[in-house]
Amino acid sequence: MHDKNKDLDADRKDDQGGRLTTNQGIPVSDNQNSLKAGPRGPTLLEDFVLREKITHFDHERIPERVVHARGSAAHGYFQVYQPLAHLTKAKLLNDPTLKTPVFVRISTVVGGRGAADTARDARGFAVKFYTEDGIWDLVGNNIPVFFIQDAIKFPDLVHALKPEPHNDMPQAGSAHDNFWDFAWLTPEATHMLMWVMSDRALPRSYRMMEGFGVNTFRLVNEAGKAVLVKFHWKPLLGVHGLVWDEAQKIMGKDADFHRRDLWENIDKGNFPEWELGLQVIEEADERRFDFDPLDPTKFWPESLVPVQRVGKMVLDRNPDNFFAETEQVAFCPANVVPGVDFSEDPLLQGRLFSYLDTQLSRLGGPNFHEIPINRPTCPVTNTQRDGHKRHTVNVGPVNYQPNSRGGGCPMQNGGSGFVSYPAPVSGHKVRERSESFNDHFSQATMFWNSMSDPEQEHIVDAFRFELGKVETKHIRERMVDILLHVDQGLAHRVAYGIGVPVDGPGNDLAAARKRLQAGWAKFGTTGLPGFKSAANSPAKAPELSMVISPNYPKDNIKTRKVAFLIADGVNCDQVHKIQDALTSAGAAVELISTKLGPVTTAAGKTLEPDKSFLTAASIFYDAVFVPGGSQSVGTLRGDGDALHFINEAFKHCKAIAAASEGVDLLLSSNITDPAAGAKPAEAALAALPGVVAERTPTDAAALAKRFIAAIAEHRHFARAQKERVPA
Repeated sequence: MHDKNKDLDADRKDDQGGRLTTNQGIPVSDNQNSLKAGPRGPTLLEDFVLREKITHFDHERIPERVVHARGSAAHGYFQVYQPLAHLTKAKLLNDPTLKTPVFVRISTVVGGRGAADTARDARGFAVKFYTEDGIWDLVGNNIPVFFIQDAIKFPDLVHALKPEPHNDMPQAGSAHDNFWDFAWLTPEATHMLMWVMSDRALPRSYRMMEGFGVNTFRLVNEAGKAVLVKFHWKPLLGVHGLVWDEAQKIMGKDADFHRRDLWENIDKGNFPEWELGLQVIEEADERRFDFDPLDPTKFWPESLVPVQRVGKMVLDRNPDNFFAETEQVAFCPANVVPGVDFSEDPLLQGRLFSYLDTQLSRLGGPNFHEIPINRPTCPVTNTQRDGHKRHTVNVGPVNYQPNSRGGGCPMQNGGSGFVSYPAPVSGHKVRERSESFNDHFSQATMFWNSMSDPEQEHIVDAFRFELGKVETKHIRERMVDILLHVDQGLAHRVAYGIGVPVDGPGNDLAAARKRLQAGWAKFGTTGLPGFKSAANSPAKAPELSMVISPNYPKDNIKTRKVAFLIADGVNCDQVHKIQDALTSAGAAVELISTKLGPVTTAAGKTLEPDKSFLTAASIFYDAVFVPGGSQSVGTLRGDGDALHFINEAFKHCKAIAAASEGVDLLLSSNITDPAAGAKPAEAALAALPGVVAERTPTDAAALAKRFIAAIAEHRHFARAQKERVPA
């Protein structure tokens, strides 16, 4: 494995123990006082130390990314399981002994650098492979489809998504008139809207999030045979999400929730892992589906095109400097290696230009590839010599080709270099959309049909929230017309929540279609859909659901965070036994108390809390445990923050456990309904999904086992009346 870390050593500098100098190496005698004409006199212009320091500070910020401005990144490696020579000649996909260095950046899309991590949004998922044949940038998202089919619409999409220009609001959110006006006039966006309104847009962590290449690429083997390919990243921890109420509260309490989680887990040695998956379609088969494989608003159902898991990526090192690495890293989907090539996907074709053009202005000129994080690990030899911020000092007189003065060097690689796949191309020059891209609703319907009941409920609530923020009435009405073409039940449920009538005369599907077509024609929508239905695609695709998909096993609790609520007088035996069981299963336990400082247990020993209720909240944890101890529980029962902790965890469908007197804290909360019937309160408590409550636990190991199983489920959406719990 080539060590990118060693490559960066030449540019890594530790100033500890050094003496202060200017950027030119001149020793600085006093960095606390500017040069003045007398102690109370004016500052002198000749103070070059002051001028350099202030000037550098004034220029420390580079333009932020137009999209994907807020992100987090890490170093790691990729290793293929078996040679894939039948598919590609790419070396990193053919040598199982080779560990290819990678740098991965994951980001929100819409918000600026100062936005919050947990906004409802797609997430960027960009991987830079440092291969022996140069840089390969696989740039994608955590959603496999996109809003638009042609890159020429990208500026309009981003303008509509971003804060409205007259008041610069809202930040990092799509719940405003401009976006939804664009959405109803862009029916091709409907499928992506279903994903963004789902829990996929609220990941629990970057480590529990899928990645997709989004666009269709080609793989080419040594014989010159090509196949169409979609790239997937499958997290080994499974795919899990937040709920909307939880995500909103996290925004206020820790805007860096996802970035902090990634950093801390890598720091602790909990290295995130993903498997690379490939979906492959032979070129001869690309017309046999009822969707066009080149259409970026469509995914390839796994029942029709299975995902082959071919290798693993591990992130094992945090950056040393956020600006130098995470902020200055530059990705471009045009960076591919021999064996990987482009398809005619019209969104991809535009991206090949856009990313490079963006880096030229963001990073100061054409030499951004010489910034250490962007440098290939293989030799770079060409005739480029000049340009803003050139770092390399090339020697010799030759900067052109062909040449004889340099012996013809650098020589071309011929057939061993990158050779574009000779895909046959014909046709007239036209500004048209392929008719095969014309079905905008079938896969949106498939997505809806594939969701579990709770996931559908969350999608309805998301549409109600977003459209409830839209002030223009006809935009809300036309979006309901759009949803009628996805599923009439969905449309009616959304309409009910935003005050749009759909049950009256004239509000049937045919009338909705006429209204939409009239609006599209009036306001300039092109490529009008034919309202056709898919013929051979499945009605449901189980892999789309995070709750019922067989792709996301719920058999472990690795890296899950569990809060133990404790106070003076706690049963330390229960604390230690349950903590040992959870940490042995890979979870992380934190002790939460009414204050920081030693807690005296019932046995006279001391425990050190990790946080107090002032700095902790249930939204930061995957589960809650309340150990026994009458004094401890008595204190917690009188603490509103402790009761809120239980109520909130219950409302967000998390696993909750209690032992001995700890059960009394649960009974003092609002998670049981006193009007539920004749059941004793403790029996009603024990019957709640995801709640493990034992008044007289005889076997701590058995209690821990039940608790672990409950945590592994991630969420317990079957809880009845959870919305009545005040949290």
